[in-house]
Amino acid sequence: MTKSAVSPAASSPPHHKTTVTSPAVSQESDQRIPPAHPPLTPADIRAVEHLVTEDGTPVDNRFSEKQRRLLTSPLYTSWGGPGRGRPFMVCAGVGLFLHPREAPLVPDVFLSLDVEEMQEPWAKAGRSYFIWEYKKAPDVVIEIVSNEKGGEMAAKYAGYAHFGVPCYVIYDPLSLIQEDPVRAWRLTSGGAYSPCPHHLLPGIGLGLRLWRGRFDNLEATWLRWQDASGDLIPTGAERADQERANAARERDRADRLEAQLRSHGISPENGKTG
Repeated sequence: MTKSAVSPAASSPPHHKTTVTSPAVSQESDQRIPPAHPPLTPADIRAVEHLVTEDGTPVDNRFSEKQRRLLTSPLYTSWGGPGRGRPFMVCAGVGLFLHPREAPLVPDVFLSLDVEEMQEPWAKAGRSYFIWEYKKAPDVVIEIVSNEKGGEMAAKYAGYAHFGVPCYVIYDPLSLIQEDPVRAWRLTSGGAYSPCPHHLLPGIGLGLRLWRGRFDNLEATWLRWQDASGDLIPTGAERADQERANAARERDRADRLEAQLRSHGISPENGKTG
């Protein structure tokens, strides 16, 4: 759970306690994305320089910090992206701004497809995700629940719909606010969220699933990315282990072939019989 604020213009669904179903999800819901903002005025552009893009707030807990990294670094190390020549950007704890005069939202993790990361990280435009700069909202937002005060099913649920985020995912490892640990929603054409499978998120080419294992010296149940075939996107360490295992199998195959050739009196070096 990341601290965040949401625009007062974004309506919130009713408060939800543990084990209840999601807020209104039908396309006929009265939740709607408001009309797009007009182009920024000179005053808006000047206001950007005064936006607070970071407040130094620490992460919630050890698990959440590791879980964020498990949802970000493997995509950069092991995923080829949504398609050839199609870049992507994945971040943890970075603010989303819809407009300079609206409060931001700060998701635990977001993934945005077909955007180039700004290469000036200390410039104001490169510090956060300004939707007017990237010309689109992130494609997926993930919230990790660590207590019942984060607003994941209320203010954030309404806020991400208001921002136009196509896929919203909540991971609740302790089932504090929902029965199922993982739930996902897609944004309908009417601007309301509707439940969708999390194993393959619509339009992303990736899905999410639970995985029990050890990551960074912590045994736990983790939320992980998987490809369209259901294969986990490996971490850098897992990928290195796979490459070493493949190399070992190749060496073993070569050794067996060499032994077989020698058993027939053939020199592997020149192919001639002894």
